[in-house]
Amino acid sequence: MSSPIRILNLFTIMNRGGAETMVMNYYRSIDRTRVQFDFMVHRQERGAYDDEIEALGGRIYRMPPVQPGHFGEYKREVARFFDEHKEYSIVHSHMSELGFYAFREAKKHGVKCSVCHAHNAPHFKDETLVEKAKDLVREYFKHRIRKYTDHKFICGIEAGEWLFGKKSKPEFVMMNNAVDASRFVWSEEKSAALKAKFDLEGKFTVCHVGRFNAQKNHTFLVEIFKAVHSIRPDSVLLLVGAGDLEEKVRQQVEAAGLTDCVRFMGLRNDVNDIMVASDVFLFPSLYEGLPVTLVEAQSSGIKCVISDNIPDDCRITQNIDIVSLQSSTQRWAEEVLKYADGYPRRNAKDDIVRAKFDIKENAKWLEEFYINEHNK
Repeated sequence: MSSPIRILNLFTIMNRGGAETMVMNYYRSIDRTRVQFDFMVHRQERGAYDDEIEALGGRIYRMPPVQPGHFGEYKREVARFFDEHKEYSIVHSHMSELGFYAFREAKKHGVKCSVCHAHNAPHFKDETLVEKAKDLVREYFKHRIRKYTDHKFICGIEAGEWLFGKKSKPEFVMMNNAVDASRFVWSEEKSAALKAKFDLEGKFTVCHVGRFNAQKNHTFLVEIFKAVHSIRPDSVLLLVGAGDLEEKVRQQVEAAGLTDCVRFMGLRNDVNDIMVASDVFLFPSLYEGLPVTLVEAQSSGIKCVISDNIPDDCRITQNIDIVSLQSSTQRWAEEVLKYADGYPRRNAKDDIVRAKFDIKENAKWLEEFYINEHNK
């Protein structure tokens, strides 16, 4: 039996973010006797998924961060990597424009297929001078990487237009942020058992899943929940995730007198159970591509209250309510509170399968794509 072809995935670090979780969904479901995933990451510390990657047979290579002032060192390390590793015919970058140097070196070393994957469409506003400088760097590299990109993968149209340009739209390849819908199946009995497990019985439970960073808009989210809690004192907010802004949000929660009803859940491998146990998924992001967490939430049958900055192609079920980020916290709270006394909730697995967001068929498609590219 021949060895599987090996795909080199580029990431910053394999923590439980949206793109990372999506790739792990594919990795678990793909036929690893035919296609195996390896990872070039850009942090020295271990990521949340590293143990599982290694258990599945994946290799993890650690590179220095891609940072201004260190580009020379990074280029040398990447060149050395491709000098030593001739086994890769396909490189798949999930680092947006920051995959440029790796792509350029890959081409120099004979790698025949470079897949650049657009996961986000940033909306820049109210930025510091440092952030504005970063934006200029991003703009520069996103134009340069296009020359070395063979396939333009996207999770949503807006993300693709930002990274590759609107003129490239006919070349976009949609790779759905697919999930294992069977893990999110809702039933009244399952929900009741999980509410008991998480001590949520008799509580109106609002949840959010996402990194603690500016994009996810936690400050506004806590203000919305404060308005919800003032009307429904039995409400609880579950915040799943970690990140640089977590301490700031904790301080905000404490200052608002919400410590007893806002739970910081940390990084989890049971997000499916949390969503099944919750009543509303609150997602006021400043921008998104097509977030895996929102696909997961819809898989669980939960009502989702989301911002108008999230692309329309995120709506794959009827369980989405959209509120403008220009609206007041009271308006947001009203939308959330529509569901405080319950609503008809059902198993949404068939909806996810019909929308082609279940992982099984998507993994087969990706497997064939890689094999076809390898054999060209």
